[in-house]
Amino acid sequence: MKSARLLLASAALLCMAGMAQAIDYKSIGPAPAVLYDAPSAKGRKMFVAPRGMPVEVVLTYGDWTKVRDATGDLSWVESKMLVTRRNLVVRAASTRVRQAADDGAAVAFTADKGVLLELMETAPAGWLKVRHRDGPTGFVKAAEVWGE
Repeated sequence: MKSARLLLASAALLCMAGMAQAIDYKSIGPAPAVLYDAPSAKGRKMFVAPRGMPVEVVLTYGDWTKVRDATGDLSWVESKMLVTRRNLVVRAASTRVRQAADDGAAVAFTADKGVLLELMETAPAGWLKVRHRDGPTGFVKAAEVWGE
């Protein structure tokens, strides 16, 4: 009886582990994309997402992807409008992007709220290496951006 309960508990844990998945982020591709309220071009147009805007992938259904934006709104976009290039959007006003992944490092540049930064790589202790579209690179705290 005890071994049957242990087997049942193990099976339940395996099922739950299979349900858990990593958060997947993508970006709107090189052209703006229409976001809809349903997985169809016949749905209501909710928003035109600018190129490069980061989105969290919630679900893929055929040629459509349900996404969440930085404000938490859910909508549908044609999957072909998304790219795997990872962009981040700055959440805080005058975010300091540093030359190294350290609070004491010199400031490489500042980025205002809403600015898009390209994610280059993750760094230790909650830092991210990013690139501004004008070329400068540096490190930003993960808590100050959305899309990672």
